[in-house]
Amino acid sequence: MQVWLAASAVLGVTFVFSMLGMGGGQLIIPILFWLGLDFKTEAIPVGLLCGAISATSAAVTYVRHRVVNWRVAGPFMVAILVGPPLGALVSVRLPTRPVIICFALFTAAAGLLMLTGWRPRRGQLTRSEQWLIGAIGGLALGFVAGLIGRGGGSFIVPMLYICGLDPRAAAATSAAIVTGSNWMGFASHLAMAHLSPRLLVACGAAGLIGSQAGSHLMATRLKSHHVKAIFGAVLLCVAATLIIKDVLLAG
Repeated sequence: MQVWLAASAVLGVTFVFSMLGMGGGQLIIPILFWLGLDFKTEAIPVGLLCGAISATSAAVTYVRHRVVNWRVAGPFMVAILVGPPLGALVSVRLPTRPVIICFALFTAAAGLLMLTGWRPRRGQLTRSEQWLIGAIGGLALGFVAGLIGRGGGSFIVPMLYICGLDPRAAAATSAAIVTGSNWMGFASHLAMAHLSPRLLVACGAAGLIGSQAGSHLMATRLKSHHVKAIFGAVLLCVAATLIIKDVLLAG
């Protein structure tokens, strides 16, 4: 029963989060944790695997519909591959609660940024500034992915939005970027993981189906303001739930 509950949750999460340029690990991981899986050795690696499958699947859809901005994506895709192994090494030396708190705070910050619609006052950044943000941001977000089991999409989308991309293009470009980060994060956590093959197959298949449905809907139907509103609301709900349930009530 636990496997099918997990797969059902993954299906719903990846459907929504693939529309936002994210794999969905930031919600899949706490759901799996609440279903009884160990946070570090089971929930994080399974969440990263589902996120990797979802992001890869969604990216294929967005590339086919020509929504991805490759000029901005390039620096991110290179730099973001470096950080996850370092983050995973730090993660195993931390108790679970600080990891969850970091997880929640970063999620809330990203949600607020998108809902407020803040951008630099002078408008779109230059190409060299976009490249610098991509290189530095990619390195930092890769580290975060390894530390708290996230592919980085919830930070990349607001960052791309600040760089001048509209929300639809930012979400599609993020999906292409976080593909490598999710796979690297999953590989970094394999050594410490205790995984059920049945759980992996069920959740992986659910992630593929959900992401294909969600990414197709975003590429063909949703408008930019819809993407931004959904993005901010979902992230704030996740952050609030984590803080209340797993920090305040557990403490």
